[in-house]
Amino acid sequence: MRAAKGVWRWRHNPLRRATDLFEAWVALVAALLLVTTAPAVGWAAGTLTDESLRAAVRIQRQQRHPVTATVLEPAPAPKPAPYDPESSAAHQKRRPVIARWTAVDGSRHTGTVSTVLRTTRAGDTFTIWTDRAGRVVSHPLDAATARAHAVLAGIGAALTAAGLITCARRLVVRRLVRLRYARLDEAWAAAGPDWGRTGAGS
Repeated sequence: MRAAKGVWRWRHNPLRRATDLFEAWVALVAALLLVTTAPAVGWAAGTLTDESLRAAVRIQRQQRHPVTATVLEPAPAPKPAPYDPESSAAHQKRRPVIARWTAVDGSRHTGTVSTVLRTTRAGDTFTIWTDRAGRVVSHPLDAATARAHAVLAGIGAALTAAGLITCARRLVVRRLVRLRYARLDEAWAAAGPDWGRTGAGS
């Protein structure tokens, strides 16, 4: 490891300055933190996110129910925003229809919903998700998507921790460099008046 070699190189080097040894130790500590702390932070963040999303999946599964809707007639398509091409593409894939469905509690409902059916003839059926009272809701989060989000959260947390460690090391090294220059200026200012004079040891 480069950081460990740096510490060993500066231990008995006659040209070693205190800041050189300190910088080597900072590099070694940063390397150890990158190897241990960053992955641990990522694992913890991913685990917590996974547990939270799993709980959300369970709650949504309990609160949302698939029901069969029957097409009554096509509904006029809403105009997508001119500045939102993604919204326009989504509207092309989904078709609004006026449909009828029965909720889990037995109540009957009629309203405008969207469907991916290629044809929207009266009598066609498709599945929608509703709450217990029959209000249309979005599809519940599935376990695979929740796991993917948890993995991304863990990776993001690990990268963030690694970035913070690297930035901290760079800040410390920058201060050490400034300290070296300041000490060099002081030494040069002390030796400057006698530089080149006979018997001055220069």
